[in-house]
Amino acid sequence: MKITVVSRTEKQLLELSRLLRERNGADEIDAILGKLQRLQEPIDSQLLLLDQPTLDEADLDQLERISTGYPTLAVIVICQQQDPEFLMQAMRSGVREVLPSPADPEQLLPAVRRIEEKLQNRVRPLGKVLAFISCKGGSGATFIATNLGYALATQENKKVALFDLNLQFGDASLFVSDHKPPATLAQVAQQIHRLDPSFLAASMVQVSPNYGVLAAPEDPAHANDVKPEHISQLLQLARQHYDFVLLDIGRSLDAVSVRALDQADMIFPILQLTLPYIRDGKRLLGVFRSLDYRKDKIHLIVNRYAPGGEIRLSDCEDAFGTRMFKTVPNHYEAAAASVNQGVPILQLAKTSPVSRALQELARTLAGEPGEETRGWLSKILKRA
Repeated sequence: MKITVVSRTEKQLLELSRLLRERNGADEIDAILGKLQRLQEPIDSQLLLLDQPTLDEADLDQLERISTGYPTLAVIVICQQQDPEFLMQAMRSGVREVLPSPADPEQLLPAVRRIEEKLQNRVRPLGKVLAFISCKGGSGATFIATNLGYALATQENKKVALFDLNLQFGDASLFVSDHKPPATLAQVAQQIHRLDPSFLAASMVQVSPNYGVLAAPEDPAHANDVKPEHISQLLQLARQHYDFVLLDIGRSLDAVSVRALDQADMIFPILQLTLPYIRDGKRLLGVFRSLDYRKDKIHLIVNRYAPGGEIRLSDCEDAFGTRMFKTVPNHYEAAAASVNQGVPILQLAKTSPVSRALQELARTLAGEPGEETRGWLSKILKRA
């Protein structure tokens, strides 16, 4: 384990470093003499041990920023402040434990061991970020994203979050719920200093126990409250606590949506088999090339697919020079009923071919493809 120790006094810094080295000679100890402000970023340690007699509001703000920016970093503080109000403020700033000063080895070493055990027992891999974007308005990207999230949560038992990044006219939560969102993405951005797993979960519409949707701003005027750096912080936190983070990008490409696409593991442009969709889809892929996105990051999905149309699936694949990742059949009655009622299609019409296609896609993304989808799909997912 790599540990960074910060102390204002040289004697205490040497003593803490000695205790930690004696505890485990394999640990890498980085000792910094001075105040917390001496700590330089980026921080690649797993534990920050801060020895400081008192912490003021500026110190707590810095610890909160560090904890938000480095969610895998544990923080132990050694200080003289032990009153309940300060302990609560410290915990809200991301501090794991507050120990009395001067450091007592009988308290410090067990605290470090608890951190070490949590790190060793941390088995959750970082969640995958999947972005869905329309090649042209009305493609059904929001329908696919929201209902796929429900399939992943209920059929594959994955923990799923969906962020509605259609900041001016997003309505993703209405596709799968009739509940009023407790908060919106803009409101979370306005209080980004409070961001932690509990605050994020409390801000989302809970569609099912494993599935929450963070709604777009109700007022388009609040779209400007969401900045690219807010998206980075949200995704960094969400990856730690969700198996899948789905992004409904909407139609526009701006600084916020590009930041989200940059951080996505897989991007799913949604199109239909008509010339306008194919034309705009090729333009969109041209933009992705200019952004230097890898080809194996982009996975085209054909929605409302019906064999026998004027444009065949093979014609579409020839036009794009790649195979379509997935087709979702056309079943207008079931899809329209789902959208109008705000009920996931898997709940409303489980036998619909649309439901079956979404279930198959969820199985593939969850790493449990059927026999017919093994091979090239599995290879793509492993590279993503």
